[in-house]
Amino acid sequence: MLISRLIRILLPVLLTCVAVYFPAYAANTGIALETVKVSARVYYFRGESGMASKQNRGFMSNAGFVVTDDGVVVFDALATPALGEAMLAAIRKVTSHPVRRVIISHYHADHFYGLQALKTQGAEVWAHENGRSSVSSDAAAARLAERRVSLSPWVNGKTKLIPADRWIRFPETKQIAFDMGGVRFRLIDSNGAHTAEDIMLYVEGEGVLFAGDLFFTGRLPFVGEANSKLWLETLDRMLEVRPSIVIPGHGEASRRPLDDMKLTRDYLMFLRQEMGSAVNELLPFEEAYNRVDWSRFGSYPAFQQANRINAYGTYLLMEKESLGKE
Repeated sequence: MLISRLIRILLPVLLTCVAVYFPAYAANTGIALETVKVSARVYYFRGESGMASKQNRGFMSNAGFVVTDDGVVVFDALATPALGEAMLAAIRKVTSHPVRRVIISHYHADHFYGLQALKTQGAEVWAHENGRSSVSSDAAAARLAERRVSLSPWVNGKTKLIPADRWIRFPETKQIAFDMGGVRFRLIDSNGAHTAEDIMLYVEGEGVLFAGDLFFTGRLPFVGEANSKLWLETLDRMLEVRPSIVIPGHGEASRRPLDDMKLTRDYLMFLRQEMGSAVNELLPFEEAYNRVDWSRFGSYPAFQQANRINAYGTYLLMEKESLGKE
């Protein structure tokens, strides 16, 4: 009797502890995602502006999905296993079709940690072949260790880095088409711009382009060690498919892609101009950074967290370009 009474008393407490510490495996994470419908078959989840934090539970990037007659195609998986589970719950409210395939735009933490939940439901994961080395790199392991602290308990000891089931090798055309359930898709290789493994997904018939982190609306991009020269060229090519709607990696979906692309383009060009001038003048980075008037971009979300990193990465890139090593 005593044991039974103790079990009845302690079980709710133990279950609560498990749910808090391992939210990705709890029946209810407390996270409910709102689906935003942008066309007849296409939906997306819009993360908050700014950087990942415990306050926003890592929900600061976008992901989306396409409902076909034979299953669901998902683009990106958000920043935690708990968010991946919340994606699945939200998708089930839209359709009873299972998630068949997940396309990963690139292997940055805020775009693929949710794969853990999607993979357990049987989804097949596709990613650029260059992502194979990214997901297994020391940098990826270090980021996971950092996120287990900065995003605890949403990222924890049971969070795993999930590789692709299919590592995609693109032909010279840099595009691969596939069909599912009456919908035709086009994968677009944009590697080398934001990361070594960038992929975009165009949904033909819907006129919707999932651009990943090659396109931002309403906030500054994270540039880091990206190749801003190739990134600007990619922005020019992005509109070749003539999308009616572009879903960015961060920010609101754009129904005016040419206009909304201006912030990302202007910021990248400004970084290159200012850091390029500093390199030509042989100025050390700190002096170069401090002399720049950043007020044009200072009010945008993520400026405080990302701008110095972006500027330093661009400074190093401009040094390489000046030496012909880019």
